[in-house]
Amino acid sequence: MSKLTHFNQTGEAHMVDIADKASSARRAVAGGRIAMQPETLQLIQQGGHKKGDVLGVARIAGIMATKRTADLVPMCHPLALTHVAVEFDIDTDNNAIECTVTAETTGKTGVEMEALTGVQVALLTIYDMCKAVDRGMTMSDIRLLEKSGGKSGHWKR
Repeated sequence: MSKLTHFNQTGEAHMVDIADKASSARRAVAGGRIAMQPETLQLIQQGGHKKGDVLGVARIAGIMATKRTADLVPMCHPLALTHVAVEFDIDTDNNAIECTVTAETTGKTGVEMEALTGVQVALLTIYDMCKAVDRGMTMSDIRLLEKSGGKSGHWKR
């Protein structure tokens, strides 16, 4: 049995100062998945959902979310994104949809948070559009897959 501990820290909160950092091409790829009932997945694949094209709407939501990340994550710098791609892969063996978001910019700070936010919102949109037929859907495995650019260079999971 785990014990929950309440933690309250007082102190100064601030964004990281990036004024002296060099601009560079930055790219991040994040992924996640949503598992569902086989019937729900079939409904999405066949385009028969009464709310419309589930993956099309989720793709737009994911793109919009990347652009609004700084509005949602308090210490995140607002970025001018140069490219965002939201892709879905259907895993019929596991009744799941894999979402991958790629975000790119040229700037002084990375785009990991934008890619991760895009994945979360795309998956939330799938849940929202399908919850009337399947409230048991599960979102999981939200993670950074790869990042490049900046002082720390290239990283891949």
